[in-house]
Amino acid sequence: MGAITLNAVEKWFGEVQVIKGVDLAIQNGEFVVFVGPSGCGKSTLLRMIGGLEDISRGSLDIDGTDVTDQPPSKRGLSMVFQSYALYPHMSVRDNMGFSLKTAGAPKVEIDTKVNAAADTLKLDQYLDRRPKDLSGGQRQRVAIGRSIVRDPTAFLFDEPLSNLDAALRVEMRHEISKLHQSLDATMIYVTHDQVEAMTLADRIVVLDAGRIIQVGTPRELYNHPGNVFVAQFIGSPKMNVFPCTTDTNTYSVAGGRGGSYGLGRPATQMGIRPEHITTGAAGTGEVDGVVDVVEFLGADTFVLFDCGAAGPINVRISGDAALTVGDTHGLSFDADQTHFFDADCVTVTA
Repeated sequence: MGAITLNAVEKWFGEVQVIKGVDLAIQNGEFVVFVGPSGCGKSTLLRMIGGLEDISRGSLDIDGTDVTDQPPSKRGLSMVFQSYALYPHMSVRDNMGFSLKTAGAPKVEIDTKVNAAADTLKLDQYLDRRPKDLSGGQRQRVAIGRSIVRDPTAFLFDEPLSNLDAALRVEMRHEISKLHQSLDATMIYVTHDQVEAMTLADRIVVLDAGRIIQVGTPRELYNHPGNVFVAQFIGSPKMNVFPCTTDTNTYSVAGGRGGSYGLGRPATQMGIRPEHITTGAAGTGEVDGVVDVVEFLGADTFVLFDCGAAGPINVRISGDAALTVGDTHGLSFDADQTHFFDADCVTVTA
């Protein structure tokens, strides 16, 4: 079992409150990702769950038991850090089995669990090597293996891939995803990289300034963000957001044209993702823009348009298309994919 519940959890450092009343229920076997900008409190919250930081107020339950005041060793959790923290003088086998050895487990049990973890992580052929003889991705797998052998209630990952290069991060994302499927264990994962969050999570917890802003599946957050912050944080490149005005039946883009509007409440900002915009002749669509920057990425090209009062608008087009810097084009928005936000930056819904 690995159900974890946070009840009005707060963290204070002296007079400074960094976690501000977090309520969250994580189900057994769920993969939950904490994501947000640097300094939002995601790593602090993870360390509070793991017992490495005290909970100032509120409570933490694991499988229905209050563990708020219990030390890390009593919580049955296993943590994987950004730093591999491997013993350089020990072999991979000894690194993975060290926690069991210090707990006094029999050698047969240690060997069985280490071999099983090595098989899961494809580390069999590296068991007699030392960390210095491994790549970054292999070292990270050893660190994960060290956690697996403990058979924890849940795994806590604190930005484990940030030290790896781009190719290794993709490889390790796949490994962690497959590991979750094979172990069916609860996993809580902290990252500032929303691509990792989108590709790994069952649910994403978006944090900002010590508060939960929105919780949902990757698809829910992408398609139905609750406010401007989530709209622009989830998705790469981010959602375009620009000023607009509305009346009962129509909206108008700042410095441009507009379309139909029937949400009832007034909106002051409009959002549209780059892939939901098409280009055409000047004077068509909702707003005109001058091509400012063209980024060719192979299958796709991202074009940044200067749209005057509406500001810069990023458009995703086919890599086969070619637009010239300085040309003016009309931008048309997919009416089914537009988002509107009120004066408080909260999503306006029907």
